[in-house]
Amino acid sequence: MSRHYFHQDLWAARKVYENKPENHIDVGSRIDGFVAHLLTFRTVEVLDVRKMNSSVKGMTFRQVNLMEFQKVPGSVCDSLSCLHALEHFGLGRYGDPIDPEGHIKGLKSLTKMLKSGGTLLLSVPTGKERIEFNGHRIFSVTTILNLTTSDYDLVSFSYIDDTNTLYENVDTSFVPTMLYGCGLYELKKK
Repeated sequence: MSRHYFHQDLWAARKVYENKPENHIDVGSRIDGFVAHLLTFRTVEVLDVRKMNSSVKGMTFRQVNLMEFQKVPGSVCDSLSCLHALEHFGLGRYGDPIDPEGHIKGLKSLTKMLKSGGTLLLSVPTGKERIEFNGHRIFSVTTILNLTTSDYDLVSFSYIDDTNTLYENVDTSFVPTMLYGCGLYELKKK
C-alpha cells in the first residue's frame, strides 16, 4: 500500500539530511520518492535486485541480490536505507528466488555493508505478523527489535498507523495494535 510512502520518505530524507553521512547507500526504496528527495542535496548509490537503466544525475545503480551474503561488500558506507523493501526479500515478487529466510539474510547483508557506528534507516509494514504471499511480510515491532538488537542500538522509532498518521520518536512499548501500519527504525550499528 502506497499510503505510507509520503511520510516514510520525508522521515528518512530528513534523517539523512540531518546526519550528513559521507556515503549513503539505498537498498530497494522508491526512486521516485525517497531517492528523489535525497538527490536534491546529495549523491546516492542505489542497490536493487531488479534491473534498472537510469541516467539520473547524482545516482549510481548496482543490481545486487542481498540474500547472497557472500557477494555483498563489507563496511562500505556510514549510512544505509532500506524503506518498505525488506518485507519482500525471498518472496519472489521482484524476480528474487523464493527463500523463507530472505528477510533475515537481507538484514545480515545490510549489517555487513554498514560501517561500525553507521546508521541504518529501516522501514517495514507493521501489524499482526503474517505473510501476504507473494506480496510482502508484515512484522511486529518486537520481531524487528529482536532481529536487530545484537548488532544495533535503537536511536529512534516512529510509526505510521492505519489512518496514515505519523507518530515520531515514540516508545516502542506503546505502539497500538495495527492491521497494516509502518514501523520506522533509526538504528546505529554497534
